[in-house]
Amino acid sequence: MQPLRIPEEKWEHITMDFVFKLSRTSKGHDGIWVIVDRLTKSSHFLPIKETYSLSRLAKLFVEEIVRLHGAPVSIVSDRDTRFTSQF
Repeated sequence: MQPLRIPEEKWEHITMDFVFKLSRTSKGHDGIWVIVDRLTKSSHFLPIKETYSLSRLAKLFVEEIVRLHGAPVSIVSDRDTRFTSQF
């Protein structure tokens, strides 16, 4: 496995991961979606529910990440089935 190249532009290349099995919030969220810019390491922590559908996650991604930073060139994830299947 080769190391990833260092990005040249902010928010062009991102990593993402999910953290679940957390204490449920008053709004019912039981997870956090962590999205990190690989160049600057700046991050977004989005409250989510483990039951969110792929379409709900995609909508949230567009509203919270693409709206602010544009569409990334590449996304590295932990191969979570939410993304390897359709995202």
